[in-house]
Amino acid sequence: MNLPNKLTLIRIILVPVCMALMLTGHFYIALGVFIIASITDFFDGYIARKDNLVTSFGKIMDPLADKILVFGALLCFLQLGFINAWCVVIILAREFFVTGMRVVAVDKGKVIAASWWGKVKTNVQIFAVILGFLTFASGNGVAVLIGQIGIYFATAFTMASWVAYIFENIEVFKD
Repeated sequence: MNLPNKLTLIRIILVPVCMALMLTGHFYIALGVFIIASITDFFDGYIARKDNLVTSFGKIMDPLADKILVFGALLCFLQLGFINAWCVVIILAREFFVTGMRVVAVDKGKVIAASWWGKVKTNVQIFAVILGFLTFASGNGVAVLIGQIGIYFATAFTMASWVAYIFENIEVFKD
């Protein structure tokens, strides 16, 4: 297994660690773990492209690891009462829908690569989660509201990227 794929696996392994820390009230340590996990996303892609180490495993598991990381944090925020379930459902639905589109496209001999929308969406979600860590941990009402607004913004951007994927790949729906 090459280094980029190991970094992807490390990111996945760090998710339950981050979640356990969040759910036991160790927000700042959890934030550190989340940031380390997020940084592995940059390095695995950079190294894979730079050293020509792109693999089928990495193409599938890297974006999946990103989703697992974000959802782990969002589910903890949900359980702790910091965010509403509808945000998590919208973000989750978009991921399932786009993944489904990709499967249908492959069946039709087409590959739907990650677009600018998808890459920015991931970064917006990660930023919103980091903002959430910082604000929810404070317990200050105004700060918590700022964290919630960050999650709402990420949800709105996720919906926009969903619509963009549909319009950019509308031919997938034609038989």
